[in-house]
Amino acid sequence: MSSYPPFAVTVDLVVLTVQGDELSALLVRRGVPPYEGQWALPGGFVDIDEDLVDAAVRELSEETGLVDPAGHLEQLGTYGTPGRDPRGRVVTVAYLALLPDLPAPVAGSDAASAQWQPVSRLSEGDLAFDHDRILTDGLERARAKLEYTPLAAAFCPAEFTIAQLRAVYETVWQTRLDPRNFHRKVTGTPGFVESTGRVTEGDRGRPAQLFHRGPASLLYPPMLRPAAE
Repeated sequence: MSSYPPFAVTVDLVVLTVQGDELSALLVRRGVPPYEGQWALPGGFVDIDEDLVDAAVRELSEETGLVDPAGHLEQLGTYGTPGRDPRGRVVTVAYLALLPDLPAPVAGSDAASAQWQPVSRLSEGDLAFDHDRILTDGLERARAKLEYTPLAAAFCPAEFTIAQLRAVYETVWQTRLDPRNFHRKVTGTPGFVESTGRVTEGDRGRPAQLFHRGPASLLYPPMLRPAAE
């Protein structure tokens, strides 16, 4: 008989997208105790024979109806402070997902509802468990990732304009960027974006060139955030 006390493992997901001019997080309203009726990150318990990333994808589908959405998924961190879950000793492995704009999610499993919520409208204490902390960590990871990697394109459609990409940076960083300088930096950074040879159609004014994400996994030089004033 094992002398180690039992504990459970869960996964939680910080799922971010850009809708309009706001950075939004995917949240579910819990339909069961504990914290019934309160907003939380999507997630749940890991099955005994299940890999962690598989559990994250499954929970995203079960709780929100989003099945294998295209985008970026990475492990964010592990959270195991005693007492973080009133059901017992529970350690959670959090994942960060960056996705292009998606349709409204449909709640399932033990979620009463699911929706995108602008992160600017969330306050400390709004989320169940320690999900405020996990969301904060996910937001900072996303903002830092945009400096050194081309993952801003994960928020864009398959083909996008430089203006659309700039809007992602401005939304995630919550700042304004000079359009000409941004265009020069993006197109001058090796492997960041590549021209498709096509332009936008049906828009007012001059057609804009369309790009897709290039092969680079790291940006050099990086796209550093402007210093806070």
